[in-house]
Amino acid sequence: MAAVSVRDLDEAVREQLRLRAAANGRSMEAEIRAILTAAVAPPRDPHGLAQSLLSRFSDLGGLELDVPARCEPPRAADLLP
Repeated sequence: MAAVSVRDLDEAVREQLRLRAAANGRSMEAEIRAILTAAVAPPRDPHGLAQSLLSRFSDLGGLELDVPARCEPPRAADLLP
């Protein structure tokens, strides 16, 4: 595995890395590896999960349900015993 040195890193940046690493339960070195890995990873689907699911299952068609009419008016919840 390759080693990389970063010179002249601002002290405030180092402190933010330290805090971020601690919040994620990692060492600073592991946190920097995670940041760099995420930075060079291929972009995620810009449409998100919902659009991905819709496009994947759109050939199956939709499901139309008959919603029965409400028989009685809604009432407030009784939260006291």
